[in-house]
Amino acid sequence: MNVLYRAADRPAWGFSISRYLRNIDWILLLATLGLVFAGMAMIYSATASDPNLDSPMRYLHAQGVGLGLGLILLIGMSLLDFSWFSGMHKVLYGVSIALLLATMVFGVERMGARRWLVSPVIDIQTSELVKLLMVVALAGFLTGGVELRHRFRFVALTVVYVAVPAFLIFLQPDLGTALVFVFFLLFMLVGWGVEWRHMVALLSAGVAAVLAILRVLPTVFGIQLLEPYQIQRLLAFLDPEKDPTDQGYQLLQSKIAVASGMYTGKGFMEGTQTHLGFLPTHHTDFIFAVIGEEFGFLGACALLLLYMVVLWRILRAATQSKNLFGSLVCIGIGAVLLFQVFVNIGMSIGIMPITGLPLPFVSYGSSSLVVFLMSVGLVESVRIHSRTALYGGRFRGESYGQMAN
Repeated sequence: MNVLYRAADRPAWGFSISRYLRNIDWILLLATLGLVFAGMAMIYSATASDPNLDSPMRYLHAQGVGLGLGLILLIGMSLLDFSWFSGMHKVLYGVSIALLLATMVFGVERMGARRWLVSPVIDIQTSELVKLLMVVALAGFLTGGVELRHRFRFVALTVVYVAVPAFLIFLQPDLGTALVFVFFLLFMLVGWGVEWRHMVALLSAGVAAVLAILRVLPTVFGIQLLEPYQIQRLLAFLDPEKDPTDQGYQLLQSKIAVASGMYTGKGFMEGTQTHLGFLPTHHTDFIFAVIGEEFGFLGACALLLLYMVVLWRILRAATQSKNLFGSLVCIGIGAVLLFQVFVNIGMSIGIMPITGLPLPFVSYGSSSLVVFLMSVGLVESVRIHSRTALYGGRFRGESYGQMAN
């Protein structure tokens, strides 16, 4: 199986719109747009009655800017040949580290966290962009080391490779996004073909590290890596009634909102928990609770169906790609999407800790929306450029060494 293509092997002329439109994954694109516009509607519903806003359209306008920019980048990414990124993992890794360090020094602090760089167009939450950059960088790193997959030293080096940016994000502090890195690393290692004995060793080391962070370091050495409020937030979902006015308040109100929607919901903009101000962060972290309250069980199922379609098309692109790099990119993007959907919905219904992860395509946040739309564009590129010579000539079949998958 060919795993790496040379950019020089395909002519850069004769672009064909018909070939582009014929080979784009319309099911993936339409399901994505369905999620985006559902999110726009719910953001408006959740915020239009906010008495502190100067305009009921304020959040919708801001999200619309992110949507416009994201769609432009989606199309641009789909037109680019994904394999051009395969040899750029060092550059992408360097950019990721530079962005995170710049955020630590020049970033804007909000709600006790320094995660944003301010720009004239949108405020950039750098950890969102770094997630995508690191998926692509890790895919290139693993593709270049495909012949070393049986050496545990290289596997351990891969963990360190991802751990550095993840730790910088953890320091912002942003524990939820740091955990996303762990998840897509594991999925991409499996797709790469890591040996199971190495995976078991990594998982065992991970469990030991968690125990050390929570128990050994604080009690034996007096080192507290997690702030007390972070530990309380992580454990609040086990017994939210223990602290119903503080750490358990969000979760209790979210569960009330979801349960009150029953099967068909209370109707658009009729959610009492949302519009009477009982549900905090209703347009960001807990927007699924708004959906559950206003559209009920059926509306929540429709949303989950759209996510299943998107994940199915991403994994389909991964399995159909004749390029290991492209497959790993799709696996990583799918893993990020799966983890965030599961954790966000899970924390809204009380089965997962509250980590502050947004619901992809739906939660308010221009940075998250733009990056996820870019991710879909990259998946489209893998599909399109693995199937046809978009710019004329024959499809590139030559590789750098016919490395086997």
